Amino acid sequence: MSVRTLMRVITALAAVHASLASSAGTTAPAAAVHYSQHCGACHGTDRLGGMGPALLPESLERLRPAELADVLRHGRTATQMPGFAAQLDEAALDGLAVWLRTAPAIAPHWDAADIRASHVVYHAPGALPAKPVFTADPTNLFLVVEAGSHHISVLDGDRLERIHRFRTRFALHGGPKFSQDGRYVYMASRDGWVSKYDLWNLTYAAEIRAALNTRNVAVSDDGKWVLAGNTLPGTLALLRADDLSLVRVYDVRGRDGKPSRVSAVYDAAPRHSFIAALKDVPEVWELPYGDAGVPMQPRVIVLDDVLDDFYFDQGYRHILGASRDGRGQVIDMARGRQVTELEVSGMPHLGSGITWVRDGREVMASPNLKQGRISVIDMEDWHTVGTVQTNGPGFFLRSHEDTPYVWTDAMMSPRRDTLQVIDKQSLQVVGSVTPSPGRTAAHVEFTRDGRYALVSLMERDGAIVVYDAQTLREVKRIPMDKPIGKYNVFNKTTRSSGTSH
Repeated sequence: MSVRTLMRVITALAAVHASLASSAGTTAPAAAVHYSQHCGACHGTDRLGGMGPALLPESLERLRPAELADVLRHGRTATQMPGFAAQLDEAALDGLAVWLRTAPAIAPHWDAADIRASHVVYHAPGALPAKPVFTADPTNLFLVVEAGSHHISVLDGDRLERIHRFRTRFALHGGPKFSQDGRYVYMASRDGWVSKYDLWNLTYAAEIRAALNTRNVAVSDDGKWVLAGNTLPGTLALLRADDLSLVRVYDVRGRDGKPSRVSAVYDAAPRHSFIAALKDVPEVWELPYGDAGVPMQPRVIVLDDVLDDFYFDQGYRHILGASRDGRGQVIDMARGRQVTELEVSGMPHLGSGITWVRDGREVMASPNLKQGRISVIDMEDWHTVGTVQTNGPGFFLRSHEDTPYVWTDAMMSPRRDTLQVIDKQSLQVVGSVTPSPGRTAAHVEFTRDGRYALVSLMERDGAIVVYDAQTLREVKRIPMDKPIGKYNVFNKTTRSSGTSH
Protein backbone atom coordinates (compact mmCIF):
# COMPACT_ATOMS: atom_id res chain seq x y z
CA MET A 1 0.00 0.00 0.00
CA SER A 2 1.38 3.42 -0.99
CA VAL A 3 1.80 6.20 1.56
CA ARG A 4 -0.86 8.21 -0.23
CA THR A 5 -3.37 5.34 -0.14
CA LEU A 6 -2.59 4.70 3.53
CA MET A 7 -3.23 8.37 4.34
CA ARG A 8 -6.53 8.22 2.44
CA VAL A 9 -7.65 5.21 4.50
CA ILE A 10 -6.60 6.88 7.77
CA THR A 11 -8.53 10.03 6.81
CA ALA A 12 -11.63 8.00 5.96
CA LEU A 13 -11.51 6.10 9.25
CA ALA A 14 -11.04 9.35 11.13
CA ALA A 15 -14.11 10.83 9.41
CA VAL A 16 -16.25 7.84 10.40
CA HIS A 17 -14.94 7.97 13.96
CA ALA A 18 -15.63 11.71 14.18
CA SER A 19 -19.18 11.17 12.94
CA LEU A 20 -19.72 8.49 15.56
CA ALA A 21 -18.17 10.52 18.34
CA SER A 22 -19.80 13.85 17.57
CA SER A 23 -23.36 12.66 17.08
CA ALA A 24 -24.18 10.78 20.28
CA GLY A 25 -27.91 10.65 20.94
CA THR A 26 -28.88 11.03 17.26
CA THR A 27 -29.39 8.67 14.36
CA ALA A 28 -25.95 9.53 12.93
CA PRO A 29 -23.87 6.88 14.78
CA ALA A 30 -26.11 4.04 13.64
CA ALA A 31 -26.27 5.57 10.15
CA ALA A 32 -22.47 5.65 9.93
CA VAL A 33 -22.31 1.98 10.88
CA HIS A 34 -25.01 1.09 8.36
CA TYR A 35 -23.10 3.00 5.69
CA SER A 36 -19.92 1.13 6.50
CA GLN A 37 -21.72 -2.22 6.37
CA HIS A 38 -23.88 -1.73 3.29
CA CYS A 39 -22.50 1.18 1.22
CA GLY A 40 -18.77 1.68 1.76
CA ALA A 41 -17.58 -1.16 -0.48
CA CYS A 42 -19.13 0.44 -3.58
CA HIS A 43 -19.28 4.14 -2.70
CA GLY A 44 -15.98 4.37 -0.79
CA THR A 45 -15.33 4.42 2.94
CA ASP A 46 -14.80 8.17 2.59
CA ARG A 47 -18.06 8.62 0.57
CA LEU A 48 -16.01 9.93 -2.38
CA GLY A 49 -17.17 7.18 -4.72
CA GLY A 50 -15.72 3.99 -6.11
CA MET A 51 -17.63 1.50 -8.22
CA GLY A 52 -20.67 3.60 -7.26
CA PRO A 53 -20.95 7.42 -7.28
CA ALA A 54 -19.94 9.77 -4.49
CA LEU A 55 -22.49 10.10 -1.67
CA LEU A 56 -21.91 13.64 -0.43
CA PRO A 57 -24.47 16.42 0.11
CA GLU A 58 -23.25 18.16 -3.04
CA SER A 59 -23.66 14.95 -5.04
CA LEU A 60 -27.22 14.44 -3.83
CA GLU A 61 -28.48 18.03 -3.92
CA ARG A 62 -30.64 17.49 -7.02
CA LEU A 63 -32.05 14.18 -5.84
CA ARG A 64 -35.37 14.75 -4.10
CA PRO A 65 -35.69 13.28 -0.57
CA ALA A 66 -38.41 10.91 -1.77
CA GLU A 67 -36.18 9.70 -4.62
CA LEU A 68 -33.26 9.04 -2.27
CA ALA A 69 -35.56 7.18 0.12
CA ASP A 70 -36.85 5.04 -2.75
CA VAL A 71 -33.33 4.16 -3.92
CA LEU A 72 -32.26 3.16 -0.40
CA ARG A 73 -35.33 0.97 0.02
CA HIS A 74 -35.65 -0.58 -3.44
CA GLY A 75 -32.36 0.02 -5.24
CA ARG A 76 -32.00 0.99 -8.89
CA THR A 77 -33.14 -1.29 -11.67
CA ALA A 78 -30.57 -2.33 -14.29
CA THR A 79 -27.69 -1.38 -11.94
CA GLN A 80 -25.72 -3.04 -9.16
CA MET A 81 -27.43 -0.85 -6.56
CA PRO A 82 -29.54 -3.14 -4.29
CA GLY A 83 -32.36 -2.11 -1.98
CA PHE A 84 -32.03 -2.43 1.79
CA ALA A 85 -35.67 -2.60 2.88
CA ALA A 86 -35.16 -6.24 3.93
CA GLN A 87 -32.04 -5.50 6.02
CA LEU A 88 -32.88 -2.14 7.62
CA ASP A 89 -36.09 -0.92 9.24
CA GLU A 90 -37.79 2.37 8.33
CA ALA A 91 -36.09 4.37 11.08
CA ALA A 92 -32.66 3.11 10.06
CA LEU A 93 -33.29 3.93 6.39
CA ASP A 94 -34.55 7.42 7.26
CA GLY A 95 -31.51 7.98 9.47
CA LEU A 96 -29.16 6.88 6.69
CA ALA A 97 -30.83 9.26 4.23
CA VAL A 98 -30.37 12.19 6.63
CA TRP A 99 -26.76 11.22 7.32
CA LEU A 100 -25.91 11.06 3.61
CA ARG A 101 -27.12 14.63 3.21
CA THR A 102 -24.87 15.75 6.08
CA ALA A 103 -21.32 16.88 5.32
CA PRO A 104 -18.53 14.64 6.68
CA ALA A 105 -16.94 15.81 9.93
CA ILE A 106 -13.62 16.12 8.10
CA ALA A 107 -13.83 18.04 4.82
CA PRO A 108 -13.01 15.84 1.80
CA HIS A 109 -9.71 16.51 0.08
CA TRP A 110 -9.03 16.47 -3.68
CA ASP A 111 -5.89 18.09 -5.13
CA ALA A 112 -3.81 17.99 -8.30
CA ALA A 113 -2.21 14.66 -7.35
CA ASP A 114 -5.65 13.08 -6.87
CA ILE A 115 -6.82 14.46 -10.22
CA ARG A 116 -3.78 13.13 -12.09
CA ALA A 117 -4.08 9.72 -10.40
CA SER A 118 -7.65 9.38 -11.71
CA HIS A 119 -6.72 10.04 -15.36
CA VAL A 120 -7.59 7.30 -17.86
CA VAL A 121 -6.94 7.37 -21.62
CA TYR A 122 -8.97 4.76 -23.50
CA HIS A 123 -7.86 5.79 -26.98
CA ALA A 124 -4.82 7.99 -27.58
CA PRO A 125 -5.34 11.14 -29.66
CA GLY A 126 -5.33 10.23 -33.35
CA ALA A 127 -5.74 6.49 -32.74
CA LEU A 128 -9.32 6.24 -34.02
CA PRO A 129 -10.53 6.84 -37.60
CA ALA A 130 -11.51 10.42 -38.47
CA LYS A 131 -14.72 9.21 -40.10
CA PRO A 132 -18.15 8.44 -38.59
CA VAL A 133 -19.02 4.76 -38.20
CA PHE A 134 -22.68 5.55 -39.04
CA THR A 135 -24.44 6.99 -42.09
CA ALA A 136 -26.42 9.74 -40.32
CA ASP A 137 -25.49 13.41 -40.79
CA PRO A 138 -23.00 13.97 -37.92
CA THR A 139 -24.00 17.64 -37.66
CA ASN A 140 -27.68 16.84 -37.12
CA LEU A 141 -27.26 14.41 -34.23
CA PHE A 142 -28.89 14.90 -30.86
CA LEU A 143 -27.47 13.80 -27.54
CA VAL A 144 -30.28 13.05 -25.09
CA VAL A 145 -29.33 12.84 -21.41
CA GLU A 146 -31.42 10.14 -19.73
CA ALA A 147 -31.17 10.88 -16.01
CA GLY A 148 -33.27 7.93 -14.93
CA SER A 149 -30.60 5.34 -15.69
CA HIS A 150 -27.58 7.59 -16.39
CA HIS A 151 -27.32 7.02 -20.12
CA ILE A 152 -27.07 9.14 -23.25
CA SER A 153 -29.00 8.31 -26.40
CA VAL A 154 -27.71 9.45 -29.78
CA LEU A 155 -30.53 10.41 -32.17
CA ASP A 156 -30.40 10.86 -35.94
CA GLY A 157 -32.04 14.28 -36.41
CA ASP A 158 -33.11 13.50 -39.98
CA ARG A 159 -34.75 10.12 -39.40
CA LEU A 160 -35.68 10.96 -35.80
CA GLU A 161 -34.44 7.59 -34.65
CA ARG A 162 -32.02 6.38 -31.99
CA ILE A 163 -28.74 5.08 -33.45
CA HIS A 164 -26.81 4.43 -30.23
CA ARG A 165 -27.09 4.48 -26.42
CA PHE A 166 -24.26 4.46 -23.88
CA ARG A 167 -23.80 4.63 -20.11
CA THR A 168 -22.50 7.82 -18.51
CA ARG A 169 -21.06 8.70 -15.14
CA PHE A 170 -23.54 9.42 -12.35
CA ALA A 171 -25.80 12.44 -12.85
CA LEU A 172 -24.41 14.54 -15.67
CA HIS A 173 -24.71 18.22 -14.84
CA GLY A 174 -24.72 21.04 -17.34
CA GLY A 175 -25.13 20.52 -21.06
CA PRO A 176 -22.53 18.45 -22.93
CA LYS A 177 -20.08 20.59 -24.89
CA PHE A 178 -18.91 19.80 -28.42
CA SER A 179 -15.66 20.37 -30.28
CA GLN A 180 -16.12 22.75 -33.22
CA ASP A 181 -16.16 19.90 -35.77
CA GLY A 182 -18.80 18.07 -33.72
CA ARG A 183 -16.69 14.94 -33.35
CA TYR A 184 -16.00 15.08 -29.63
CA VAL A 185 -18.36 15.75 -26.77
CA TYR A 186 -17.18 16.68 -23.28
CA MET A 187 -19.38 15.88 -20.28
CA ALA A 188 -19.16 16.57 -16.54
CA SER A 189 -20.84 14.45 -13.88
CA ARG A 190 -22.05 15.76 -10.57
CA ASP A 191 -19.32 13.87 -8.70
CA GLY A 192 -16.49 15.44 -10.66
CA TRP A 193 -15.79 13.12 -13.58
CA VAL A 194 -15.02 14.79 -16.89
CA SER A 195 -15.44 12.49 -19.90
CA LYS A 196 -14.40 12.90 -23.53
CA TYR A 197 -16.53 10.87 -25.94
CA ASP A 198 -15.72 10.30 -29.61
CA LEU A 199 -19.12 10.75 -31.22
CA TRP A 200 -17.92 9.60 -34.65
CA ASN A 201 -16.58 6.30 -33.28
CA LEU A 202 -19.22 5.96 -30.51
CA THR A 203 -16.68 5.31 -27.77
CA TYR A 204 -15.05 7.04 -24.80
CA ALA A 205 -11.63 8.57 -25.47
CA ALA A 206 -10.55 9.69 -21.98
CA GLU A 207 -11.77 10.50 -18.46
CA ILE A 208 -10.46 12.31 -15.42
CA ARG A 209 -11.94 13.23 -12.05
CA ALA A 210 -11.45 16.98 -11.84
CA ALA A 211 -13.14 17.43 -8.44
CA LEU A 212 -15.53 15.83 -5.98
CA ASN A 213 -18.41 17.93 -7.28
CA THR A 214 -18.40 19.73 -10.62
CA ARG A 215 -20.89 22.22 -12.03
CA ASN A 216 -20.03 22.08 -15.72
CA VAL A 217 -17.26 22.29 -18.32
CA ALA A 218 -16.41 24.62 -21.17
CA VAL A 219 -14.35 23.87 -24.30
CA SER A 220 -12.18 26.54 -25.89
CA ASP A 221 -13.07 27.66 -29.39
CA ASP A 222 -9.59 26.71 -30.63
CA GLY A 223 -10.15 23.12 -29.47
CA LYS A 224 -7.13 23.02 -27.16
CA TRP A 225 -8.56 23.40 -23.65
CA VAL A 226 -11.29 22.19 -21.34
CA LEU A 227 -12.09 24.10 -18.16
CA ALA A 228 -14.03 22.43 -15.34
CA GLY A 229 -15.81 24.63 -12.78
CA ASN A 230 -16.09 22.95 -9.40
CA THR A 231 -18.01 23.37 -6.15
CA LEU A 232 -16.11 20.81 -4.05
CA PRO A 233 -13.42 21.89 -3.71
CA GLY A 234 -13.94 25.42 -5.07
CA THR A 235 -11.52 25.25 -7.99
CA LEU A 236 -11.12 25.57 -11.72
CA ALA A 237 -9.34 22.62 -13.33
CA LEU A 238 -7.71 23.30 -16.69
CA LEU A 239 -7.35 20.21 -18.90
CA ARG A 240 -5.88 19.54 -22.32
CA ALA A 241 -8.70 18.80 -24.72
CA ASP A 242 -6.84 16.09 -26.63
CA ASP A 243 -6.44 13.63 -23.73
CA LEU A 244 -7.96 15.44 -20.69
CA SER A 245 -4.60 15.55 -18.89
CA LEU A 246 -4.41 18.13 -16.10
CA VAL A 247 -2.55 21.36 -16.79
CA ARG A 248 -3.37 23.53 -13.79
CA VAL A 249 -5.69 23.90 -10.82
CA TYR A 250 -6.89 27.40 -9.91
CA ASP A 251 -7.90 27.90 -6.28
CA VAL A 252 -11.01 30.07 -6.44
CA ARG A 253 -10.89 32.86 -3.88
CA GLY A 254 -12.11 36.42 -3.95
CA ARG A 255 -9.81 39.41 -3.64
CA ASP A 256 -10.42 39.34 0.10
CA GLY A 257 -9.33 35.70 0.28
CA LYS A 258 -12.85 34.31 0.74
CA PRO A 259 -13.20 30.87 -0.93
CA SER A 260 -15.94 30.41 -3.48
CA ARG A 261 -17.72 27.68 -5.34
CA VAL A 262 -18.00 28.03 -9.10
CA SER A 263 -21.50 28.60 -10.47
CA ALA A 264 -20.59 27.81 -14.09
CA VAL A 265 -17.89 28.19 -16.71
CA TYR A 266 -18.37 29.35 -20.30
CA ASP A 267 -16.35 29.63 -23.47
CA ALA A 268 -16.53 33.20 -24.79
CA ALA A 269 -15.46 32.33 -28.33
CA PRO A 270 -15.46 35.89 -29.76
CA ARG A 271 -13.23 36.98 -26.86
CA HIS A 272 -10.97 33.88 -27.01
CA SER A 273 -11.37 33.38 -23.30
CA PHE A 274 -13.13 31.41 -20.60
CA ILE A 275 -15.59 33.13 -18.25
CA ALA A 276 -16.14 31.78 -14.73
CA ALA A 277 -19.16 32.80 -12.70
CA LEU A 278 -18.59 32.61 -8.94
CA LYS A 279 -21.26 31.57 -6.45
CA ASP A 280 -20.04 33.04 -3.16
CA VAL A 281 -18.13 36.23 -3.99
CA PRO A 282 -19.23 39.21 -6.13
CA GLU A 283 -16.74 38.58 -8.94
CA VAL A 284 -16.53 37.27 -12.49
CA TRP A 285 -13.25 35.82 -13.77
CA GLU A 286 -12.01 35.87 -17.35
CA LEU A 287 -9.17 33.55 -18.46
CA PRO A 288 -7.83 34.54 -21.91
CA TYR A 289 -6.42 31.72 -24.02
CA GLY A 290 -5.97 33.52 -27.40
CA ASP A 291 -2.31 33.81 -28.42
CA ALA A 292 -0.93 33.19 -24.96
CA GLY A 293 -0.85 29.40 -25.18
CA VAL A 294 -1.96 28.12 -21.80
CA PRO A 295 -4.81 30.26 -20.36
CA MET A 296 -3.40 33.01 -18.19
CA GLN A 297 -4.02 34.26 -14.68
CA PRO A 298 -7.67 35.33 -14.38
CA ARG A 299 -8.75 38.88 -15.01
CA VAL A 300 -11.10 39.70 -12.12
CA ILE A 301 -14.19 41.85 -12.60
CA VAL A 302 -15.57 43.04 -9.25
CA LEU A 303 -19.36 43.36 -8.97
CA ASP A 304 -21.73 45.00 -6.51
CA ASP A 305 -23.54 41.75 -5.79
CA VAL A 306 -23.11 38.01 -6.23
CA LEU A 307 -24.86 37.00 -9.44
CA ASP A 308 -26.77 33.74 -9.31
CA ASP A 309 -27.61 33.52 -13.01
CA PHE A 310 -26.02 34.78 -16.24
CA TYR A 311 -26.70 35.42 -19.89
CA PHE A 312 -24.14 36.55 -22.47
CA ASP A 313 -25.06 38.49 -25.57
CA GLN A 314 -24.09 36.89 -28.89
CA GLY A 315 -20.82 38.83 -29.06
CA TYR A 316 -19.94 38.10 -25.42
CA ARG A 317 -19.45 41.83 -24.88
CA HIS A 318 -22.06 42.02 -22.11
CA ILE A 319 -23.17 39.88 -19.20
CA LEU A 320 -26.81 40.08 -18.16
CA GLY A 321 -26.94 38.85 -14.58
CA ALA A 322 -29.42 38.42 -11.75
CA SER A 323 -28.75 38.12 -8.03
CA ARG A 324 -30.55 35.74 -5.69
CA ASP A 325 -33.01 38.50 -4.75
CA GLY A 326 -33.90 39.10 -8.42
CA ARG A 327 -31.87 42.24 -9.01
CA GLY A 328 -30.79 42.40 -12.66
CA GLN A 329 -27.75 44.19 -14.03
CA VAL A 330 -25.71 44.53 -17.22
CA ILE A 331 -21.91 44.26 -17.04
CA ASP A 332 -19.76 45.54 -19.89
CA MET A 333 -16.85 43.08 -20.21
CA ALA A 334 -14.62 45.57 -22.01
CA ARG A 335 -15.06 48.23 -19.34
CA GLY A 336 -15.11 45.68 -16.54
CA ARG A 337 -18.05 47.22 -14.72
CA GLN A 338 -21.82 47.46 -14.48
CA VAL A 339 -23.38 49.86 -17.00
CA THR A 340 -27.07 49.66 -16.07
CA GLU A 341 -29.74 47.71 -14.22
CA LEU A 342 -32.43 45.53 -15.78
CA GLU A 343 -36.16 46.00 -15.26
CA VAL A 344 -36.91 42.49 -14.02
CA SER A 345 -38.68 40.97 -11.02
CA GLY A 346 -39.14 37.61 -9.38
CA MET A 347 -36.23 35.33 -10.28
CA PRO A 348 -35.43 35.56 -14.01
CA HIS A 349 -33.64 32.47 -15.34
CA LEU A 350 -31.27 34.39 -17.58
CA GLY A 351 -29.14 31.32 -18.26
CA SER A 352 -32.00 30.02 -20.44
CA GLY A 353 -32.40 33.29 -22.30
CA ILE A 354 -32.51 33.46 -26.11
CA THR A 355 -32.36 36.27 -28.68
CA TRP A 356 -34.03 37.17 -31.97
CA VAL A 357 -34.71 40.25 -34.12
CA ARG A 358 -38.03 42.04 -33.52
CA ASP A 359 -38.97 45.21 -35.38
CA GLY A 360 -35.39 45.53 -36.59
CA ARG A 361 -33.86 45.36 -33.12
CA GLU A 362 -32.30 42.45 -31.26
CA VAL A 363 -34.19 41.40 -28.15
CA MET A 364 -33.52 38.85 -25.43
CA ALA A 365 -36.21 36.92 -23.57
CA SER A 366 -35.91 35.12 -20.23
CA PRO A 367 -38.22 32.76 -18.33
CA ASN A 368 -38.83 33.26 -14.61
CA LEU A 369 -38.40 30.73 -11.80
CA LYS A 370 -40.86 32.44 -9.46
CA GLN A 371 -43.39 34.16 -11.69
CA GLY A 372 -45.48 33.12 -14.68
CA ARG A 373 -43.98 35.66 -17.01
CA ILE A 374 -41.33 36.12 -19.68
CA SER A 375 -39.38 39.37 -19.83
CA VAL A 376 -38.38 40.64 -23.28
CA ILE A 377 -35.43 43.06 -23.22
CA ASP A 378 -34.05 45.37 -25.91
CA MET A 379 -30.36 44.51 -26.36
CA GLU A 380 -29.37 48.03 -27.40
CA ASP A 381 -30.68 50.18 -24.57
CA TRP A 382 -31.58 47.36 -22.12
CA HIS A 383 -35.17 48.43 -21.40
CA THR A 384 -37.97 45.88 -21.13
CA VAL A 385 -40.08 46.04 -24.30
CA GLY A 386 -42.66 43.47 -23.31
CA THR A 387 -43.87 40.92 -20.78
CA VAL A 388 -45.59 37.68 -21.73
CA GLN A 389 -47.86 36.09 -19.14
CA THR A 390 -47.47 32.30 -19.02
CA ASN A 391 -49.04 29.30 -17.28
CA GLY A 392 -46.58 29.58 -14.42
CA PRO A 393 -42.91 29.75 -13.46
CA GLY A 394 -40.73 28.01 -16.03
CA PHE A 395 -37.15 26.91 -16.55
CA PHE A 396 -36.43 26.73 -20.29
CA LEU A 397 -37.04 28.99 -23.28
CA ARG A 398 -36.09 27.81 -26.78
CA SER A 399 -36.43 28.80 -30.43
CA HIS A 400 -34.62 28.56 -33.77
CA GLU A 401 -33.62 31.06 -36.46
CA ASP A 402 -36.01 29.40 -38.95
CA THR A 403 -39.14 29.35 -36.81
CA PRO A 404 -41.43 32.30 -35.94
CA TYR A 405 -42.13 30.89 -32.49
CA VAL A 406 -40.66 30.66 -29.00
CA TRP A 407 -41.47 27.63 -26.83
CA THR A 408 -41.64 27.88 -23.05
CA ASP A 409 -42.47 25.47 -20.23
CA ALA A 410 -44.12 25.98 -16.85
CA MET A 411 -42.30 23.14 -15.11
CA MET A 412 -42.12 24.98 -11.77
CA SER A 413 -45.92 25.14 -11.57
CA PRO A 414 -49.02 22.91 -11.52
CA ARG A 415 -49.18 23.39 -15.31
CA ARG A 416 -45.85 21.60 -15.73
CA ASP A 417 -47.39 19.30 -18.35
CA THR A 418 -48.01 22.03 -20.95
CA LEU A 419 -45.67 24.08 -23.13
CA GLN A 420 -46.84 27.35 -24.64
CA VAL A 421 -45.86 28.66 -28.06
CA ILE A 422 -45.33 32.42 -28.46
CA ASP A 423 -45.10 34.50 -31.64
CA LYS A 424 -41.74 36.31 -31.74
CA GLN A 425 -43.15 39.52 -33.24
CA SER A 426 -46.52 39.98 -31.54
CA LEU A 427 -45.38 38.39 -28.22
CA GLN A 428 -48.76 36.66 -28.08
CA VAL A 429 -49.33 33.04 -27.03
CA VAL A 430 -50.52 31.36 -30.24
CA GLY A 431 -50.68 27.70 -29.20
CA SER A 432 -49.74 25.01 -26.70
CA VAL A 433 -48.90 21.32 -26.50
CA THR A 434 -49.50 18.83 -23.69
CA PRO A 435 -47.55 15.63 -24.40
CA SER A 436 -48.96 13.72 -21.41
CA PRO A 437 -51.50 15.27 -18.99
CA GLY A 438 -50.18 15.58 -15.44
CA ARG A 439 -46.56 14.75 -16.34
CA THR A 440 -43.64 17.15 -16.62
CA ALA A 441 -42.79 18.36 -20.13
CA ALA A 442 -39.92 20.78 -20.78
CA HIS A 443 -36.66 21.55 -22.59
CA VAL A 444 -37.29 22.01 -26.30
CA GLU A 445 -34.52 21.62 -28.88
CA PHE A 446 -34.85 21.96 -32.65
CA THR A 447 -33.47 19.96 -35.52
CA ARG A 448 -30.73 21.61 -37.55
CA ASP A 449 -33.22 23.06 -40.05
CA GLY A 450 -35.76 24.11 -37.42
CA ARG A 451 -38.46 21.90 -38.91
CA TYR A 452 -39.05 19.79 -35.80
CA ALA A 453 -39.20 20.64 -32.11
CA LEU A 454 -38.18 17.87 -29.69
CA VAL A 455 -39.74 18.00 -26.20
CA SER A 456 -38.62 16.06 -23.11
CA LEU A 457 -41.28 14.15 -21.20
CA MET A 458 -39.24 14.11 -18.00
CA GLU A 459 -40.46 10.89 -16.40
CA ARG A 460 -38.88 7.50 -15.69
CA ASP A 461 -41.07 6.02 -18.43
CA GLY A 462 -40.84 9.19 -20.45
CA ALA A 463 -40.10 10.02 -24.06
CA ILE A 464 -38.78 12.49 -26.57
CA VAL A 465 -41.94 13.84 -28.20
CA VAL A 466 -41.38 15.25 -31.69
CA TYR A 467 -43.59 18.08 -32.99
CA ASP A 468 -43.85 19.78 -36.34
CA ALA A 469 -42.53 23.23 -35.44
CA GLN A 470 -45.01 25.02 -37.76
CA THR A 471 -48.27 23.13 -37.20
CA LEU A 472 -47.55 21.97 -33.59
CA ARG A 473 -48.74 18.51 -34.65
CA GLU A 474 -47.16 15.55 -32.85
CA VAL A 475 -45.03 13.50 -35.26
CA LYS A 476 -43.69 10.65 -33.11
CA ARG A 477 -42.49 9.53 -29.66
CA ILE A 478 -39.18 7.93 -28.83
CA PRO A 479 -39.25 6.16 -25.42
CA MET A 480 -36.64 7.43 -22.94
CA ASP A 481 -35.77 7.04 -19.25
CA LYS A 482 -36.33 10.52 -17.77
CA PRO A 483 -34.81 12.61 -20.60
CA ILE A 484 -33.83 15.87 -18.95
CA GLY A 485 -32.14 17.54 -21.89
CA LYS A 486 -31.21 17.13 -25.54
CA TYR A 487 -28.51 18.88 -27.53
CA ASN A 488 -28.23 19.27 -31.30
CA VAL A 489 -24.66 19.27 -32.63
CA PHE A 490 -25.21 21.94 -35.30
CA ASN A 491 -27.21 24.30 -33.10
CA LYS A 492 -24.62 24.11 -30.34
CA THR A 493 -21.47 24.38 -32.46
CA THR A 494 -22.86 27.33 -34.43
CA ARG A 495 -24.06 29.01 -31.23
CA SER A 496 -27.65 29.32 -32.41
CA SER A 497 -29.42 32.32 -30.90
CA GLY A 498 -32.38 30.07 -30.08
CA THR A 499 -30.59 27.85 -27.57
CA SER A 500 -28.19 28.10 -24.65
CA HIS A 501 -24.43 27.93 -25.17
